[in-house]
Amino acid sequence: MVACGVFASRSSPATGSRSASHPTIQSAASLPSALARTDILNSDTTHARPRRRSRPVGRGSSRRPDRSPADFSAPSAELIIPAAVVEAESVPFDQFDLDPQLALGVRDRGFTDATPIQAAVYPIVSAGRDLIGSAETGSGKTGAFLLPVLNRLLKEPGSGNETSSGRTRVLVLGPTRELVVQIEDDLQGFVYHTRLTSAPVFGGTPIGPQAQALRAGVDVVVATPGRLLDHLRGGIPAFASVDTLILDEADRMLDMGFWPDVRRIVASLPDRTASGRTRQTLLFSATIPDFVLNPLKELANDPAYVQLGRRGAPADGISHTVEQVPTARKTAWLTSFLGKTPGSILVFVNTKRGTERLARALSNAGIKATSLHADRSQSLRLAAIGGFRSGRYRVLVATDVAARGLDIDDIKCVVNFEVPPNRDTYIHRVGRTARLDAKGAALTLAAPDELPAVRALKASIDLDVRGASLRGQAG
Repeated sequence: MVACGVFASRSSPATGSRSASHPTIQSAASLPSALARTDILNSDTTHARPRRRSRPVGRGSSRRPDRSPADFSAPSAELIIPAAVVEAESVPFDQFDLDPQLALGVRDRGFTDATPIQAAVYPIVSAGRDLIGSAETGSGKTGAFLLPVLNRLLKEPGSGNETSSGRTRVLVLGPTRELVVQIEDDLQGFVYHTRLTSAPVFGGTPIGPQAQALRAGVDVVVATPGRLLDHLRGGIPAFASVDTLILDEADRMLDMGFWPDVRRIVASLPDRTASGRTRQTLLFSATIPDFVLNPLKELANDPAYVQLGRRGAPADGISHTVEQVPTARKTAWLTSFLGKTPGSILVFVNTKRGTERLARALSNAGIKATSLHADRSQSLRLAAIGGFRSGRYRVLVATDVAARGLDIDDIKCVVNFEVPPNRDTYIHRVGRTARLDAKGAALTLAAPDELPAVRALKASIDLDVRGASLRGQAG
């Protein structure tokens, strides 16, 4: 039986020890073949923060994803390009040249130190360079792309603390409504003491209030591609002044079939603003296989590359276990396991119908469980996430699409009720645990007919399999 319930407590950003971090930064056309592992911190936190000003709300596109075929093949060989390697351990935020009001918002969120990804990215973005970054949810990547961009807006005349610019300067795209809400939540915390404004734009709610906010002008728009295209087709003139484009979770944009929408949006943006500023493009992805890297390079101009950790590998600090369980017995096995395992547990199921069925069975067995998938209404999805975060529900049963952008501390264990369809999906799923220097566990239930996929997955992500056990190896 795998133990998912008790792990070492995490240390604070200010005092926690961590190993040396060596992200690679380069301007060549490929990522390096190997990098030193870095311990990473979470950009979200449960620390108290000030009330956020009211803002338009909406929902992300609910279109069905384009399912890519299962791909358990090993990563293709990477080109080795000479690169400048820089130290990027966590450093105090007071070493950054942050606007005082922005720095106050950072402190209000409980942050004193920048995470390794933030320390590596900040000087590159501040210099106006395009960037492609590889960082999982929970690494601090939201702060990595927001803080230097917000700082630039505040330090330029005619915006920020002096007066609202009345025009959109920054466009952030994310694949799901949950991720858009998460980014907007972090953004509002950072800019609380400034006069910068923002609007989240996503589907499932009336388009009118969003259009009104966009026409009135906000500094930053955080949007899903589908709903943003609806506004562009409606003649919204808000994006002629955009000088910074940010794509978060670009790999999932491709997985979910949004790339044609992304291309249309990018084509509508000016290469240069009326002031003569060249657009800066920042692209982040949890994993960067070749099929993701090539489209990203189309959007960026001579980008720098930053990658933390080994390419295509799960984070250290996670134990990986596979239990061989016949399909007909999986629900009973999981029910028994949950009854013996404390803590918050995230369960992934491959289909929406399976998600509902499993959550109902667990609830009937007396386990506080709820479901999260794309067919649930906005109110039910937000209630499920909020209930899981607050502890009202101990178990969240989710599909991959619905869980994009789900950033919750203290998830003790991630359970794959079925073997994930590919390597990248596995890495995304298990990355929901082991946050903030904590330990975590990943458990996969594999029926006999799924064992070939397990063996291929093990070869693909370099995990050590001993009998029914997978154990992640550092280095």
